[in-house]
Amino acid sequence: MRFGVGFSPFEVYRDFNDEAREAMARKLAFFDDIGVTDLAILFDDMRADEPDLARRQVDILHWVAERTRAAKMIACPTVYTDDPLLERAFGAAPPDYLDVLGRELDPAIGLFWTGEEVCSREYSPGHLMRIGERMRRKPTLWDNYPVNDGPTMSPYLYLRAFTGRPASIGPHLAGHAVNPSLQPTLFRIPALTLVESYRRGEAYEYGRAFDGAATLVLGPELARQVRYNLNTFHDLGLERLEDGAEKLRRRYSAIDHPAAREIVAWLDGAYRITREMIEAS
Repeated sequence: MRFGVGFSPFEVYRDFNDEAREAMARKLAFFDDIGVTDLAILFDDMRADEPDLARRQVDILHWVAERTRAAKMIACPTVYTDDPLLERAFGAAPPDYLDVLGRELDPAIGLFWTGEEVCSREYSPGHLMRIGERMRRKPTLWDNYPVNDGPTMSPYLYLRAFTGRPASIGPHLAGHAVNPSLQPTLFRIPALTLVESYRRGEAYEYGRAFDGAATLVLGPELARQVRYNLNTFHDLGLERLEDGAEKLRRRYSAIDHPAAREIVAWLDGAYRITREMIEAS
């Protein structure tokens, strides 16, 4: 078990002045004091239209590396996917951004990558080999499944077993990080199936993997009930439940299990994320 922290110095690369350096040094000292072993510096979801973006970020990352006691450092690039969504939201990065970042960044510092999309449906060895060549290191996957922390995703419980992550991608990765859902107990179900996918390779069966993981996390009776309602949770979502929500609420309220309580809270809207909430933050 390791203790890692993700730190997002918002657009500090625009002006990494003495004040910013002093503030970051204090933050790094705090991380050292609490025993952080894995440090992630996150440049994602920031403006990308800086002509010297990669070199500025490389300088900051090397500055951090000289001052942290963390045993492992990893960065999330501002360009972390091939998805054109990033350019629409944050501007166009220099076309050679990843190449410069990969060439000039210390190879001991890892880099995150979410894939061909922000929320990638699948990963292939060919894609990861191409990205690894540009980064000059194997990428660490930032896998945005089964995360459900956005306005369009929070009405759903993404519980299905992992698919589209064949074990054949393993040799092309430095690591595989999973962005969890808002429901910590239920999240364990898909998380365990990813382990099973790597373990079983071509023998992996996502339906059987779900059954095994759900039984382990929930017990056999609750696992059968969740399997029965899987399409409702994963595909239908809160907004189309209508009268079915009350029936599900009665069913799961009667079960004394943390996962059942998470389902009831989800039905009651406790996990809803709105655009207003995001804008306020």
